[in-house]
Amino acid sequence: MPLAPGTLLNHRYRIVSILGQGGMGAVYRATDESLGIDVAVKENLFLTDEYARQFQREANILASLRHPNLPRVGDYFQMGDQGQYLIMDYIDGEDLRQRIERVGTLGEQEVVLIGAAICDALSHLHSRNPTVLHRDIKPGNIKITPGGEVLLVDFGLAKVVQGGQATTTGARAMTPGYSPPEQYGTARTDERTDIYSLGATLYAALTGVIPEDSLARATGKAELTPIRELVPRVNRKLASVIEKALEVDTEDRYQSAAEFKQALAQSVNLLELTQQRPSVSPPPEQPAEARPTDEGPSEADGSTPLASLPRRQSVRRKKRPSPVLRVAAISLMVILGSLLGLFIAMPDLPKAVFASLSPGEPVETLPTIAETSSPTDAYPTATPESPLEQTATQALPATETGGAVDPQQATATPTEAVIPSATPLGGGQGQIAFVSDRTGIMQIWMMNSDGTNQIQLTSMNEGACQPSWSPDGTQLAFISPCRRKEGTYPGGKIFILNLANNQTSSLPVPPSPAGDFDPAWSPDGTRIAFTSLRTGRPHIFVYNLETGNLQELSATRYYDRQPSWSPSGMQLAFVRTVFFDQVWIMTDSGMLAEQFTLSGDVHDQTPVWAPDGQIIYYSQVRSDVVNTWLTALRYEDRKQFKEFRIPAENVGAYGPMYKPSVSQDGYFITFESWPDGNNHDIYRMAVNGSDIVRLTTDPGTDFWPAWRPIAR
Repeated sequence: MPLAPGTLLNHRYRIVSILGQGGMGAVYRATDESLGIDVAVKENLFLTDEYARQFQREANILASLRHPNLPRVGDYFQMGDQGQYLIMDYIDGEDLRQRIERVGTLGEQEVVLIGAAICDALSHLHSRNPTVLHRDIKPGNIKITPGGEVLLVDFGLAKVVQGGQATTTGARAMTPGYSPPEQYGTARTDERTDIYSLGATLYAALTGVIPEDSLARATGKAELTPIRELVPRVNRKLASVIEKALEVDTEDRYQSAAEFKQALAQSVNLLELTQQRPSVSPPPEQPAEARPTDEGPSEADGSTPLASLPRRQSVRRKKRPSPVLRVAAISLMVILGSLLGLFIAMPDLPKAVFASLSPGEPVETLPTIAETSSPTDAYPTATPESPLEQTATQALPATETGGAVDPQQATATPTEAVIPSATPLGGGQGQIAFVSDRTGIMQIWMMNSDGTNQIQLTSMNEGACQPSWSPDGTQLAFISPCRRKEGTYPGGKIFILNLANNQTSSLPVPPSPAGDFDPAWSPDGTRIAFTSLRTGRPHIFVYNLETGNLQELSATRYYDRQPSWSPSGMQLAFVRTVFFDQVWIMTDSGMLAEQFTLSGDVHDQTPVWAPDGQIIYYSQVRSDVVNTWLTALRYEDRKQFKEFRIPAENVGAYGPMYKPSVSQDGYFITFESWPDGNNHDIYRMAVNGSDIVRLTTDPGTDFWPAWRPIAR
């Protein structure tokens, strides 16, 4: 729970107000009672070893920096098991995101001065020994003070580079439109990564439009729209300078922040002015309060662009992918092909080999519960050869029925009294779809996130299950027939329920008597990924709702199922069976398939991305089914397979945990569990594993929860 105003931390810092909140903690405005000044307090409540080290490293990085365009750190401490706290300058004013929303596009001089100030900050970071990379430059992370000073904030994703080796000190995250292509994969990030992100930020400030996503450009799906095509009056030289910073290949960008600053200044004859400490016009006297450095959801998933800043769509153009990236992609495919060849040539490769590849100590296992009623889809036994900066939005009314067929109210109440605090998008006001056989046949139901107002949504003669929400929360994809809980659904068809008019229609895909299931709606609402048996074994397909095109993404000898879209819509996580079920990732065109988890002797299933794209949550299932728990792996750590359990400690009374779904704000996870071995129900908890609450109590089987998005 957030710290209440008036709380005294470390006998010195008095909490005044909360500035922002996320799944890891919150950022507060506080008073330093020793010095009588305002400070910002950044909190981390997620005290797993890795996250605690990451937070402390951020503190160490910031404490070593002294530059007028960077915030200063004054203190760092940990209060027992309560959390870690970082004390830094409270930077009043507005961020660049707010400024763009307030005034629209910025003038050339102001854009250049902001760019010059951030270049100065980057030059300081990049010249440190070891080098510091920011890796998250975007409008929301540039603050403008009442004095017109420009500061670069939020070092939660910073990285140090030692001896030419890139050493991560924060998670690798992608902000579509602002992140270069090397930040999406395993390529080395360096100083030119920050230059790209700054170029994208200046592009947005100058045009009022977020540039096309770099990965789409790198794969030939889009091309950068020239600045002067959007704003013809912009100085040709300035446009050229910013576009050079946005080159896909690192070698084609400016090679240093100093070089970028020089080019910016010369383009509009502001060299003399930028040699001083650049400043811009101050914000209004009473701007909307903005969070300085926040661990909460941000622009990272691209789902909440600036109100007045539309995102450029990924439009195909004739420009071919860069040679460097094409060579890298070919090399990667050769390596993956070799590995797949090994699997094919040696189908009896001992399981012990896989187990030996798991790094570090085994994670703590949950206590065994003697008897369970196991879900039949929890662990298919098939072998390879057998037949995936938000703004406050008003929550949906808790009484909305969505055109329910049978608005029957559940009389049971949750057994736990803990209810999450109301959050902008999920927490106390969200809704969850789930499947239940309480009427005698599987149907899809919906309830509030505290378990109240349980209503039936579907009434299919042969049952319905596997709900998947459209990104605006107005439509629900599902499958039928669904007579029982299964791993695959031969004969299944995908349907779409429009909650506005309660009309149900089938997805117009080419017919497949074999069966389609596991629907997953893309973040932009234009595509539905699903598993199909139409080729003889489960493979991933994508249907384009706009064009009617059907594409097979995973034409392999393996079983591929349970697709899950990344927040950017550029990647999918899915489950592939190679001896055991493991989570894999690939691009939305089916390219560059890469193993994400390597858990040894357990099945990794039902992957789902965090809203910021930094983490994939999934279920781990042992062959005895009893030991089923929720696990997570950061995208950055996938090569080292540094997974972690949620909760980190034993939660015996709550038993197995399966099929996670993350709230839109990233604060909560809902899942299914059967702790007593009989009553299969829906639960909810905070993303750090705390505040576990039982939401359904019906004697029937309740499973497959799906958190409803809220239209923005």
